[in-house]
Amino acid sequence: MSTSWIVIGVIVLLVLFAFGAYNRLVALGQRVSQAFADIDVQLKQRHDLIPNLVETVRGYAAHERGTLDDVIKARNSAISAQGPAQVSAAENQLSGALGRLIALSEAYPDLKANANFQQLASELSDLENKIAASRRFFNNAVQEYNTGIQQMPAALFAGMFGFTRKDFFDLGASRTEVEAAPSVKF
Repeated sequence: MSTSWIVIGVIVLLVLFAFGAYNRLVALGQRVSQAFADIDVQLKQRHDLIPNLVETVRGYAAHERGTLDDVIKARNSAISAQGPAQVSAAENQLSGALGRLIALSEAYPDLKANANFQQLASELSDLENKIAASRRFFNNAVQEYNTGIQQMPAALFAGMFGFTRKDFFDLGASRTEVEAAPSVKF
């Protein structure tokens, strides 16, 4: 009789542990989803700012059609992207196009002095900082989630419950540009 109670006790403990592991992994998964939603909000604000910025630049640098078209195409691609990997790639392309657009202001002093352009560029810079912070938060949440599904003993139950690895919001090809130290020339 006492052996059956021990077996029942062990089974109950395993079931309780499985419930605990499942709930922890669900919470970590929700944190990843919430972090991606935060990035999405910031990206939508950036997408809404871009047409105003393009129109302002167009007024001063209409013959820079290729750069303006690149920004618009990259924005449309970023808007239609789905999932962290696709969004990350599209946003990296958009960031490059925006960098070229902002660089145009150096060639056009009147544009650089325009109050509307200055305000839009400032808003864009602020959004870029918020996006960077949201990416860090998202990548931290993904790291915790991925660690959670790989650590023992939760790893025994994670696959059974359908928990799989999540992708980081990666810088992609621009990683070398970001990690490279800036060169200063006088």
